[in-house]
Amino acid sequence: MSNLMAVLLDGIAQIEYDRRKPLSSRQSVYLDRMDVQMERGIEMDGRVIERPEIMERARFIASNLVQAIKTNNEALAAAMTTYLAVRMDDLKQVKIRDDDSGTAIEFVFDEDYVKQFPVQFNALKTKDNPPN
Repeated sequence: MSNLMAVLLDGIAQIEYDRRKPLSSRQSVYLDRMDVQMERGIEMDGRVIERPEIMERARFIASNLVQAIKTNNEALAAAMTTYLAVRMDDLKQVKIRDDDSGTAIEFVFDEDYVKQFPVQFNALKTKDNPPN
C-alpha cells in the first residue's frame, strides 16, 4: 500500500492524501454513512445502479470529486478524496482530464505518486537588468 494518494487535474496535483494520518471517528462515521447511502443505489450516466460494486462507487465518488474541485468546494473534495483513499487502499492516483471534449477519470493502481514541487525562476542579472 502506498502512503500517498493524489488527485491530479490535467496533470497538476490538486489534493494529496496521506494515508499515515489516522481518520477521526467523525470521518470514519461519515464514510460509513456514504456507503449506506450508496447501498440504496446510485445514479450514473442516466441509469440507476442498485447495490453498486466498489469500482462503480469509485466512479460515482470521483465524478462528485470533479464537481467539488471545479466549484472550489474544499470540504466535499476532501471527503470524496478520503473515501477513495480509504476504501481503495491500493489506489495511488486519480487522474482527471478536463477539456472541451469532456471529462475523463483514470484510476491508477500501479504507479506511485511522486510529490510535485514548484520550480522558482530567478530573473537573469544583466547590465540592462541590475540586481535589486
